[in-house]
Amino acid sequence: MRIATLQFAPKLGDVEGNITRANELLKRGKVIACDGSSERMEVGIDGLRPDLLVLPELALTGYNFPSREAIKPFLETAGDGVSFRWACETAKRLHCKVCIGYPEIENCREGSASTKYYNSLLVVDESGTVIHNYRKSFLFMTDETWADEGDVELGTCTLPFSSSNESSKPKMDSSHQNSEEEPACRQVPTSFGICMDINPYKFEAPYKAYEFANRVRDAGSQLVVLSMAWLTHMSQQEMTNLRGKPDMDTFSYWLNRFMPLIEKRMRHVGDIDGDSLRTPDETEIKRAVLVFANRAGEEPSADDTKPAARYAGTSTVIAVTQRTRKAAAGTTSGLESREKHPAGMIDLEETSEDASVIDTKIVCWDLLGAAEEGICFADTTAEPKMVFRLKRREDQGDSDEESDESE
Repeated sequence: MRIATLQFAPKLGDVEGNITRANELLKRGKVIACDGSSERMEVGIDGLRPDLLVLPELALTGYNFPSREAIKPFLETAGDGVSFRWACETAKRLHCKVCIGYPEIENCREGSASTKYYNSLLVVDESGTVIHNYRKSFLFMTDETWADEGDVELGTCTLPFSSSNESSKPKMDSSHQNSEEEPACRQVPTSFGICMDINPYKFEAPYKAYEFANRVRDAGSQLVVLSMAWLTHMSQQEMTNLRGKPDMDTFSYWLNRFMPLIEKRMRHVGDIDGDSLRTPDETEIKRAVLVFANRAGEEPSADDTKPAARYAGTSTVIAVTQRTRKAAAGTTSGLESREKHPAGMIDLEETSEDASVIDTKIVCWDLLGAAEEGICFADTTAEPKMVFRLKRREDQGDSDEESDESE
């Protein structure tokens, strides 16, 4: 599957300006390596041919609204508003699915006591049809000033995608296609989340409750789509000092929030790209692909008592992969990077079931800088840029987990 996210810095309330900026960045595209050479070239979103494009939380409106009154002019009903129209046009033009965060008003009588606002994620298919609408369930303190909680049970659905061999072919004009020939289709169990959803509920639930990650595992999801406006604790100077690099504290924290997928056997059958993957000795490999679509930039504070909202960027597409093998006596494992951008040690216990352990790796196809605007892109059939592998715990020091009350 070919997956793209658009990381940019929308300005609060400037919908038209944000649309213009989003379109500019998609047209500019991404610098990628040419096959079989060291040369690099700039390829627009059309040339990347994504199957899925994911935008940040409240992508076209900005995020840091201080009240219901402040966000009211920007509310949309599902499938009828500026965010939907942009997603619809983009999905039809690129012939891909588009996920976009937007502020939703429930379709009920204006002014009624039952009117509800939601921080939502709209999913539009290749024909411009709404196929899913997810409402943020775990609200961050900024959301609590205006939004109602969504239903966590509506965070999972099955998305249809063309088979991997079809998606890799150049798109043809519909007039050249035989209407009787339907492309092969695979059904991909998918979980959706919006930013704070991956944190403990209200920061009051136990850190290791892992509510979202456990729902992903229980649902057998092969694809996890996260639309985000995740904050950073870094100062503006610290962000500048990164010089285009990602915020690795944020990246490491995101990985930690998915420990149930790393520690325990994943339950799904099949793979995002079709049939189950297997090693040369026919051992099945399971993987869950996680899409972190964050925003960048800074927004003014809601009032003089609060700091500006500064966002962590660092959008990425990764996969947790598992292979089962027989256990060596007395061994446990942790996780470390063997490539650049080390995310720090992530200490984990392996569960032992029927005398076997799980060989777990985290692979990463792309990772954007904290302040970068542009496209994060992954072809999940291609080799990843980074691999995080298991390491025996006796070879590493102890590691403590810390809760990060950022969103």
